[in-house]
Amino acid sequence: MKILIAGGGKVGSSLIKELSAENHEITLIERRASTIERLCQMYDIMGIEGNCATMRVLRDADTENADLLIAVTDADEINLLCCVAAKQINPDIHTIVRIRNTEYADQVAELQEAFGLSLTVNPELSAAREIERLIRYPGFLKREPFAGGRVELVELRLDENSVLNGVQLKNISSVINTRVLVCAVLRGGKATLPKGDFVLKADDRIFVTAPAAQLTILLRSLGIITHKVRRVILAGGGRISFYLAQMLLKGGLTVNIIDNNPARCDILARDLPGAEISLGDAAFPAVLDREGVADCDAFITLTGLDELNVIISLYAMNQGVPIVITKQSHTDAVREILDKLKLGSVISPKELCSDIIVRYVRAMRDTDGDTAVAVQTVADGRVEACEFILGPAAMHQKTPLKDIKFRPNVLIAAVTHKGTTTIANGLTEFETGDSVVVISSGDRVVSRFNDIFA
Repeated sequence: MKILIAGGGKVGSSLIKELSAENHEITLIERRASTIERLCQMYDIMGIEGNCATMRVLRDADTENADLLIAVTDADEINLLCCVAAKQINPDIHTIVRIRNTEYADQVAELQEAFGLSLTVNPELSAAREIERLIRYPGFLKREPFAGGRVELVELRLDENSVLNGVQLKNISSVINTRVLVCAVLRGGKATLPKGDFVLKADDRIFVTAPAAQLTILLRSLGIITHKVRRVILAGGGRISFYLAQMLLKGGLTVNIIDNNPARCDILARDLPGAEISLGDAAFPAVLDREGVADCDAFITLTGLDELNVIISLYAMNQGVPIVITKQSHTDAVREILDKLKLGSVISPKELCSDIIVRYVRAMRDTDGDTAVAVQTVADGRVEACEFILGPAAMHQKTPLKDIKFRPNVLIAAVTHKGTTTIANGLTEFETGDSVVVISSGDRVVSRFNDIFA
């Protein structure tokens, strides 16, 4: 497909990386020549310098023949105007727009309809929803639902005392008293799709596929005792904190937000009357101690500085906070460092936003029902989990998995047939209408279900 991306910031750069790997024809529209030069050197894309909201620039980018426009500049209004102008040039173009301003949050649906937008995305809102899920279901570093919530892909880190330390995967069911599939392991920065003879070790980050109903059994068997979260402290009062506080307050939780900007504190106090707003710099332990960090159930670092978030999170973990979640905007260059620091859950708004958009792009190409309806990257971006709703063109239907030849670094993790989920084994089969969760690693992207076969 021919795709225009307006804005070469964090989300735009992430989209260029993912979509160019799927052999789309990408054109970047960006005001900054240096950004265009850098990204054009890194990826096989075209670049147009200028204001993406002007007809002249859009025509220079060949909008007349484009299939999709993704507007992710720093300004919501520019993004909206860009999509409206593009529709005037090409009424059939699909448009995806990023809208971040909290003042527009209550009218996104109306804006989408009024401007004929195909999809609206909000990285901060997506991040807040992900954090809220982790808080409400503690015990996992990450949770990704598939098949309407019937299947979960969860992340755990093993420590020296874990019952799984030193266990071969083929023996895992007897240890945890339930059937799950360890579909990926991240060890020393290297992702592996393990086989039955793989031996788990301390400090491994493991990614487990299981029916949602089995997760409580899994946690109990691993000796991970979770308790109900009642009090949450948020360090930083930005957009994510605003959205997250709204969600937590509706759930009856106590929320304390710490921010060092008096004006921002006034706004938060006005718009979040149920929350406790504290003026102070969370970089100082004395401020955190004053706010009772050691006594909270969950501590979330959401300042605008990645480095500060890491430092504050490490302090909270040292104080024994049960749940610590860290926001990181630039994860690509520091993945191995973050992994060694054992920060707990790490949230990247740009990656969450990119996943949503990539899922839409893949759905646009779906002509026979075998394109992914859900896409999640795990293991620090080294492994991808895709859910497919199978159409009639899907190959090897009603054939046991043991009789199918798959390409390297691919496995089927779970199959949901008529509402019943099965963790895949050699006798598992699939057919039209089934939901199939596929795990893959390596450089080759699995964009269609039939791509998984040798």
